[in-house]
Amino acid sequence: MKLNKNFLVHKTKKEVIVVPSGKADFSGVINGNETFGVIIDFLKKDVTEEEIIAGMKKMYSDDNGQIEKDVKRTISELKEIGAIDE
Repeated sequence: MKLNKNFLVHKTKKEVIVVPSGKADFSGVINGNETFGVIIDFLKKDVTEEEIIAGMKKMYSDDNGQIEKDVKRTISELKEIGAIDE
């Protein structure tokens, strides 16, 4: 899976914004934090959910399974709006 080419990403110091182009079926803006931005970075190439989780666990400590929860929730929400190609 990877980020649909009809969605554009803009990063600021503390926020990541994903905006659909005119060709996307979704209209709106998705705002996210640094963790969201890391997930989006992984989705710039073809990757599995498990690879994203493993990569993030190398970057951050995860004593309570929060990384897996965040990745699964984010992927699910992005799929709902058509922002992920499988």
